[in-house]
Amino acid sequence: MKKVIVALVALALSACSTLKTSSDYDPAANFNDVKTYAWIVKKTQDSTYHLDGLMDQRIRAAVDSQLSAKGITLTDAATADILVNYLTKVDKKINVDTFSTNYGYNPYYGSRWGYSGSMNTQTRVREYEVGTLILDMVNRETGKLIWRGSVADTIRDQHTPEERAEVINHAISEMLVNYPPKPEAN
Repeated sequence: MKKVIVALVALALSACSTLKTSSDYDPAANFNDVKTYAWIVKKTQDSTYHLDGLMDQRIRAAVDSQLSAKGITLTDAATADILVNYLTKVDKKINVDTFSTNYGYNPYYGSRWGYSGSMNTQTRVREYEVGTLILDMVNRETGKLIWRGSVADTIRDQHTPEERAEVINHAISEMLVNYPPKPEAN
């Protein structure tokens, strides 16, 4: 669990990184009617489902702030228009880079005496982690998912609580930039 917390501390979204965001929604949902929300109450003891402690607080605060800025008010689950939930995951990736270079002076090779160089090939394998934060919005009355957004980036260490909060705020802001979705014009 600690690894997931450290990994997501970061979602690793530094200010200079390029976040990969995406969202999808139910075109039949009327997002103009969404005025209130509540957080889904955790019903499982699975500790990998949500982050614990401070990172959970940071994510919820960032979502609360962004939804409030969009005019959507936090309320209790019995009267909310939508229920909000998030989950996290960390994937290991491998990057393989091969570099070939010609350099130097070698008088024994080539069609002309002394005009050929040596070739050097180097391969580097790097393992890294990509953290993903997924945010779901569910219609409280029907129980159907009406919107899902995600943000992912390579995980980098953030050393101070302020850096961690900044990373999370930036990630949530980028994920919700196009919420509520605008209907496609015909």
